[in-house]
Amino acid sequence: MAKDVYIIGLGMMKFGKYLDRSIKSLTGEALKLVLDDCGLSMGDIEAAWFSNSSWGMSSFQHCIRGQVALSANGLEGIPITNVENACAGASTALHGAWTAVKAGLYDCALAIGVEKLHDTDRSKVMMGFITGTDVEVTMEMITKFQKEEQELREREAREKGIELPKEKAGVHSAFMDLYAMGARMHMKEYGTTQRQIACIAAKNHNNSVMNPLAQYTFPMTVEEVLADREVAYPLTRAMCAPIGDGAAAAIICSGRFLKKVGRTRAIRIRASVLQSGNRVRQNDITARTSRIAYETTGIGPGDIDVAEVHDATAYGELFQTEQVGFCIVGEGGPFVESGATALGGKIPVNPSGGLIARGHPVGASGLAQIFELGTQLRGEAGKRQVEGARLALAENGGGFLGQGEAAMGIHILEKV
Repeated sequence: MAKDVYIIGLGMMKFGKYLDRSIKSLTGEALKLVLDDCGLSMGDIEAAWFSNSSWGMSSFQHCIRGQVALSANGLEGIPITNVENACAGASTALHGAWTAVKAGLYDCALAIGVEKLHDTDRSKVMMGFITGTDVEVTMEMITKFQKEEQELREREAREKGIELPKEKAGVHSAFMDLYAMGARMHMKEYGTTQRQIACIAAKNHNNSVMNPLAQYTFPMTVEEVLADREVAYPLTRAMCAPIGDGAAAAIICSGRFLKKVGRTRAIRIRASVLQSGNRVRQNDITARTSRIAYETTGIGPGDIDVAEVHDATAYGELFQTEQVGFCIVGEGGPFVESGATALGGKIPVNPSGGLIARGHPVGASGLAQIFELGTQLRGEAGKRQVEGARLALAENGGGFLGQGEAAMGIHILEKV
């Protein structure tokens, strides 16, 4: 059994829109980047975990995805495990590689996440997201939510004596409705404001300007976020992660292997925790998973220097910031509004730009978080560098069981 497990290599391509490229092509780019980063060869990799969610829906490649994509790029003849865990797929792949190295089965393993979401048929892409939920239950919840929202708007319009504008045509992920439901409940219970949620989106867009690998690299003000097209109240388009294509990877190794190859930019994995959701206590998964990670490492949320959390929407970041213990539950709005989560603040969150601006190729997002945090701990983040970063936390949620995530991966990394 390995005493310590390290990330020795990190690789991530620029996220974006690649209609003319294949999953095999994106895989090859990330594989080359991660090997070049640590100076290893494919012959050093003893096993691989491959994360992807949508290849089957888009191109009918439902099975053996990792074997197909990796062998096309020269990596074959080793154990390859295929991982599908919705948006938490990449952190699940990392957890699998970590577990195997920790158990002493392998000294060097690959975790790679690849996704291609852009398609000429946008409605097919949006409908695909609902498969990350209990479809039957979700459709009932969304139908009820949309009916209640419409009734509320009509009542408010009658009271003000105005006519409702016609609905704009368009489609969006069912997840946005689920996040909007959560945001409205949080606003009602704790007094959180739409402006506070907008502060998160503006922060992440502004962070992404300093990240050359981000899908979006333009700044936004809070006012611009609020003025953007409404997706599902209180969420505007600028508060929601875009669809995207991309790939990210990490090479995991034992201390014995690290000593043999003598690399100096390794990052220690202090904790790797994977949990599943609970239908009864739907919103406890992040608190439960982070508590295990803190207990495993003997540290607390106050010891974390920088974090990447799953901001599929700006409200998602607010909620997760509370749940991992960076602030008291219910105070996420004032916490971000104070600047505590900005670069230079108490606990910088999503310096990469997060899913909102860095992009969200579902099967790659968890490893994109790890790439950012590893870059921060190495002191190589340039203008977005968090000064003195030593401990980092990544929270990556996937799918929904009711109002809570179906899967959750939390990793705590440490500068060596």
